[in-house]
Amino acid sequence: MKLQDARTLSPDDLLDRRKQAILLFQQGKNRVEIAPLVGVHRNTVGEWIRDWQGGGLRALKPKPSGRPRGSGRRLTPPQEREIQACLVDKMPDQLKLPFALWTRDAVRLLIREKTGQNLPIRTVGEYLRRWGFTPQKPVKRAYERCEASVKRWLDTEYPAIAAEARRDGSEIHWGDETGLRSDDARGRGYAPKGQTPVRRTKGTPEKLNMISTVTNQGKVRFRFYSGALNAALFIDFMKRLVRDNPSRGRVVLIVDRHPVHRSYKVRDWLQEHPEEIVMFFLPSYSPDLNPDEHLNGHLKDGVGRRPDARKKGRLKQTALSVMRSIQKQPERVRQYFEADAIRYAA
Repeated sequence: MKLQDARTLSPDDLLDRRKQAILLFQQGKNRVEIAPLVGVHRNTVGEWIRDWQGGGLRALKPKPSGRPRGSGRRLTPPQEREIQACLVDKMPDQLKLPFALWTRDAVRLLIREKTGQNLPIRTVGEYLRRWGFTPQKPVKRAYERCEASVKRWLDTEYPAIAAEARRDGSEIHWGDETGLRSDDARGRGYAPKGQTPVRRTKGTPEKLNMISTVTNQGKVRFRFYSGALNAALFIDFMKRLVRDNPSRGRVVLIVDRHPVHRSYKVRDWLQEHPEEIVMFFLPSYSPDLNPDEHLNGHLKDGVGRRPDARKKGRLKQTALSVMRSIQKQPERVRQYFEADAIRYAA
């Protein structure tokens, strides 16, 4: 048998060869005779025999090779846990670090302040990868947001609204407004390295606004308008929702706290139609809780993919085409409600 380095054998193969060598030794053969039969050096056979004589068959079981897991690391386990806790529970500015997000540079500075060690940036990246941290696009969140109000909305207020809507057979609509511009250069395009793509737009961009609602059944209702939102326009949109309501119950409209939504004209109109529609407000500075925000992004991405045209009014035609396409994809609209922050409304 050809000689083989025992360190290259799998644990099972190595154990079989050791047992075979011991069996041959018990039959009266010496290590010089055994070595070519098991394919290792005679000195290796001698080590196996000494291990067996000192500890029996149990001593022949291969031990894990290589250095122990975690040895050679610059940070101790308690230090690693402390750094991870900071990354999860705090943002850099809360720890008085000059960073907005946890980048490798920010984590490197945190480690230096907590442990006194100045790790290479690559080592910091290896630690982050080992801990399961990945670079991700952040979600914007206002400082003014009240987390207690958000928790109350998720735990108490919305469940009560949803329960009443189920009892009455009402349809819950999530509403919002958004704006479009013809010079909004969204998306990416391929070009030779170093040659940034150019998207041609009109010198005076067109502007268009939209008010819309979505339901967790995939229904979409919308209306385009020019200029600023006002009470008359918002009331007209609510009238359309009421006329289009196929259910036996009311329309339940959930919107943000835009001044028009809370204006006295809107409030008075709602008081005159309590059996047809009722309106509730999301917590302040909480757009991530509104599924209709995903519709706005869907629209802007769709418009951004279409080629621009010089003809006036083309923006509205393009936006209308995109919205009609979205209306025909209720399964795509239902996917808005699968987002982590929106799943409560599904």
